[in-house]
Amino acid sequence: MPDSTRESDRILREAKRSLVTQREGGTHRPAPRGASIGKASAEVKTKALLRKARNIVLTLLALYVGAGITGAIIGGIGFWGVMTVVALTAIVFAMFAATGKVKTPRREELKQGNPHQMVARTELWLEAQRPALPPPAQALVDRLGVQLDALGLQLKGLGDNEPAMAEVRELVGEYIPETIDNYRKIPVHLRAEEHAGKTADERLTESLEKLSGEVDRVTRRLAEGALDDLAIKSRYLEYRYGGAEALEDMTGMPDTGVPLPDFAALPTKQER
Repeated sequence: MPDSTRESDRILREAKRSLVTQREGGTHRPAPRGASIGKASAEVKTKALLRKARNIVLTLLALYVGAGITGAIIGGIGFWGVMTVVALTAIVFAMFAATGKVKTPRREELKQGNPHQMVARTELWLEAQRPALPPPAQALVDRLGVQLDALGLQLKGLGDNEPAMAEVRELVGEYIPETIDNYRKIPVHLRAEEHAGKTADERLTESLEKLSGEVDRVTRRLAEGALDDLAIKSRYLEYRYGGAEALEDMTGMPDTGVPLPDFAALPTKQER
């Protein structure tokens, strides 16, 4: 039978490497102007684009079917009928091009909804603010997009009554947007002037750096809980399917505060 110990150790190593990468802000390049800073906001835009394409197809289908039926009844629509259909086609495309865009969420909407909605709205809001920020702050907004995606994954399955959820809603829905809003209230010509030892641009960058670190801290705290669960599960599987030798390895495991399964009540490989 395959060596389950080696496989479980590999999984744990990869998970820990992922945590280190997340701690360093993720591996990503600066987002081009107008590009999505995270997967959640990109998904919202893709869905909106697909809805727009569907509506265009249905509208044109109705237009052409209507023109065909009219032509069959009156014996053809003629030159001016064809030109009318062409003009209406152009109007349909122009109408849908001007509508159906993804709206920037309002600040009070950012902390509402489930974790995925909260992350998507915050990313969309940050994308709308990004062009008005100095380059260092723009890079931090790009980093926040990646971090918010990771945070949203960790929040899946958590109820609204969980302390972590309340902390995240405050951090994501209040502190981050409030920091950027306070910066944008400052007149543009004053943002590069030094006040109390630092410029507004520098203070914004420092604040976003701290907020990015806080998002990372919450994400890693949630992820480390999942790693503890994975480690316990891996050792349990090793004991059950690999023999009593794995039970000895359990004595060297750190105390995670999570109760261990009742190994004594389980049949070992030899007993089966």
